[in-house]
Amino acid sequence: MAARQGRSLFRDEYFWHGVRRGVGVPLIVLSASFLGFGALIRESNLELVHGILSTMTGWALPGQVALVELYAVGAPLAVIALAVWLTNARLLPMTVTLMPYFNEAGTPRWKLYIACHWIAVTGWAEAMRSFPAMSPEGRYPFFVGMSLVLWGSCILASGIGYYIAGLVPFHVSLGLVFLNPIYFMLVFASDLANRGRAMALLLGAIAGPALHLVVPDWSLLIAGLTAGTLGYLIGRRWV
Repeated sequence: MAARQGRSLFRDEYFWHGVRRGVGVPLIVLSASFLGFGALIRESNLELVHGILSTMTGWALPGQVALVELYAVGAPLAVIALAVWLTNARLLPMTVTLMPYFNEAGTPRWKLYIACHWIAVTGWAEAMRSFPAMSPEGRYPFFVGMSLVLWGSCILASGIGYYIAGLVPFHVSLGLVFLNPIYFMLVFASDLANRGRAMALLLGAIAGPALHLVVPDWSLLIAGLTAGTLGYLIGRRWV
């Protein structure tokens, strides 16, 4: 393990395994989504640099969309910050569940801070599927390799989407944004052997539309919290 930790990251086979994992469906889906985000930036009369910096520093599409839309309508800065914070709060439990996998190999804390910046839905879902069967010392280089590919492609796609916004109807380019949550759902749908995840998906699919009819502003948050908690409890009871 010591020999592996002293090896250059770019010479580690797990790093390149992560690169190969990122180049494929995850890259296509995320790039298409950020093409839509780039188009949104232009339609909101913002500059390209705003979109690029948003993707480089935030890299959380729902929060970025909330940021752009609220800014475009002149919302106060405090409201924008609160909306983005609430939208991205979902990344906290992802971070909490993923970090212990890195700690098993004694990964230095400064490396964990770097990894935290790249925790997003797609990379987290792929990591949670792959890490249990992977050697502890290979997880960090794998995650960095995959994340660099996905993060870089999203930055590039934001710029491309900005420039091609006028070539296709706006509702078509904006619709690409919704490919990412669909892909995320399909990733976990392929792992239905995990009863907790299966129940969470099923309960969320039922509760989301039903609650939207009653409390549309809070339906997503309530459905996610309720379905996820019940799915977890049911999964533990069945184990």
